[in-house]
Amino acid sequence: MSETTELGLKTMDAVYGPGFAESLPDQWTPMLEKTVDHLFGEVWSRPVLSIRDRRLLVLGATAALGRADLVEIQVRGALANDELSAGELREAVLQLQYYVGWGNGTQLNNGVEAALSAHTTESNHETTENHK
Repeated sequence: MSETTELGLKTMDAVYGPGFAESLPDQWTPMLEKTVDHLFGEVWSRPVLSIRDRRLLVLGATAALGRADLVEIQVRGALANDELSAGELREAVLQLQYYVGWGNGTQLNNGVEAALSAHTTESNHETTENHK
């Protein structure tokens, strides 16, 4: 495994939460290889912007696409890393709503709320498990 691939996998875990890289398929396609090596090993890993800063940029771009599913992935990562609070995420939805259009903003809101709901459910489950 190259140093770039190792850095890419480490960065993916930093972006999406510990163990994320382990969920990647065993069979790598050219697209997955470039995602790990270039996008995460060479772009997300650059020190000029923080992961939080990069995530906010990606959320804005993803909001413009109207992809609630992709928003949810980013928000889950932000919550796993304690980068953004529920209040900050909801404020970002309000801010972006006016720039990406109401339809895309609605999808942004759907992705944020789905991730917040899942995070709350997971947190409650962990709390229950820890008290047993």
